Amino acid sequence: MTQRKINKQNNFYYMTAALVVLLLSASLVKSLMGGMLESLLEGVIAITFLVCVVSLGIDKSWKRFMQVLIVIWLVTAISKRFITIPHLDLFMLGLMFAFFWGTFSSIARQVLFAGSVNGNQVVGSIALFLLLGLMWALVYLLILALSPNAFSGIEQSAWGQNFSQMAYFSFVTLTTLGYGDISPNTPFAQVAVYMEAIAGVFYMAIVVASLVSAGLAQKDPQQER
Repeated sequence: MTQRKINKQNNFYYMTAALVVLLLSASLVKSLMGGMLESLLEGVIAITFLVCVVSLGIDKSWKRFMQVLIVIWLVTAISKRFITIPHLDLFMLGLMFAFFWGTFSSIARQVLFAGSVNGNQVVGSIALFLLLGLMWALVYLLILALSPNAFSGIEQSAWGQNFSQMAYFSFVTLTTLGYGDISPNTPFAQVAVYMEAIAGVFYMAIVVASLVSAGLAQKDPQQER
């Protein structure tokens, strides 16, 4: 039996699966109570971080940066169990955003500038889309923490309890569905929402077009033979 190792031909499969599990877990743990919800969600997030680092281990420029972020995030998550520090949740959300941004940048370089298209690159584009929605969900959580009335349809509480709802709202906005059950109230929140909608449209235009162009460029030389 051969052992499957993470490499340039399959790394995005593992990462995309980890991101999907994170989103599913966030919705499932919503039914759990209090500290159990927060601890379970933080555990899933930590595992997702590790999978991302291992999957992007071939990108040395971001590996050490992401490893440092994971260590700081874990120390912060453990510390808040014993020490009450104001705005510690905001710090954790900021670390998560920085980690996902680093992961997004690394994947973008591998997907958009790979020069060839295969199944792994296509799955990588899905990972990019999921990361885009997750980053905006973290932005909304930060806005809600700083301005409790920034959104209607959701109440301010611990970020772990609102993570699933904000992820839902983020992807609904990113895909420009706009159901209206959650909506922005303040000018800053409104700007963040329509900027995400614009990003979603441009993502489809730029990333899909890049993959199609690379695929056609890869196909033409084969047809000339």
